[in-house]
Amino acid sequence: MKKSKYLFVFYMLLAISLASGIFTKAYISLEEKQDNSINLRVLTSFYPVYIAALNVIGDCKGVSLTNLSEPQTGCMHDYQLAPQDMILLSQADLFLVNGGGIENFLAQVADSYPGLTISQASEGLDLLTEEEGAHGQDHAEETHAHSDKNAHAWMNTELYGEMVQNIAAVLGSEDPENRERYQNNADQYCAQIQKLTDQIDELREQVEGEPVVILHEAYAYVAEELGMENIYCLNLDEERQISASEAAKVIRQITAHNVKFVFAEELYGQDLGNTLEAETKAEVCYLDTMVRGNYEKESYLAAVQKNIDVLNKIWKQ
Repeated sequence: MKKSKYLFVFYMLLAISLASGIFTKAYISLEEKQDNSINLRVLTSFYPVYIAALNVIGDCKGVSLTNLSEPQTGCMHDYQLAPQDMILLSQADLFLVNGGGIENFLAQVADSYPGLTISQASEGLDLLTEEEGAHGQDHAEETHAHSDKNAHAWMNTELYGEMVQNIAAVLGSEDPENRERYQNNADQYCAQIQKLTDQIDELREQVEGEPVVILHEAYAYVAEELGMENIYCLNLDEERQISASEAAKVIRQITAHNVKFVFAEELYGQDLGNTLEAETKAEVCYLDTMVRGNYEKESYLAAVQKNIDVLNKIWKQ
């Protein structure tokens, strides 16, 4: 009886092992078949670069697109590569990054994956320096020490269009078969971006030369595109704790320069924004920095349009 029981268990384990082997082999074959259909594996560093690449790639066959960070990660200043990131990097043919010093792990990636093509979307763009980002003397001390460049170029629609064209060029170089389609997709997307630029140009006529205080360095590009004079920057993020003396300094800058507008991010700047509105006559405009969102192709366009609508509403009051 006991012997029969052992035989039954043995045969059951054997059957399970065989079935497992068959399914595993089938799975591997399926994976290999799927892999063979992909000619170019593109990896992007974070959200704004991903959305640009998504629009340029469109429905091109044989191209896969993956984003390194989650769409809610935010800026990449302090991002640390995780084991799953290293797997994605090892599988990629092309790594599209923003550049300008915002991805501080690029040297590590280049050393670890010498065969990986890394392309910076902001290459050749006229990036602001941190000193140009605001005239406040303490700005350089208050921003990240990663670079002397302000890398948030996607906040300026004209520069974002240039980033899109850079991405199209490198994709065409890596995948000549789809070069024409990449370029057509980029041109169509840039035409949509241009409609936003036209609206911003109309806003510029109303506020050009106006002083502004910004509570995130990304808004230096918004101020630049609007022709506003960026008086002072206090760069806020999730790790920034604002002291009473810092808040007082911002208030003094607003009062001294008769600043009517402050650009802030609602996620990190609302507490200080409430204080500024209570203590000064300035209006706080909460704008999207466009580093978070869903993976829809139109998400950048929708975010910029929302920012334009916020500014229009405030300036028409």
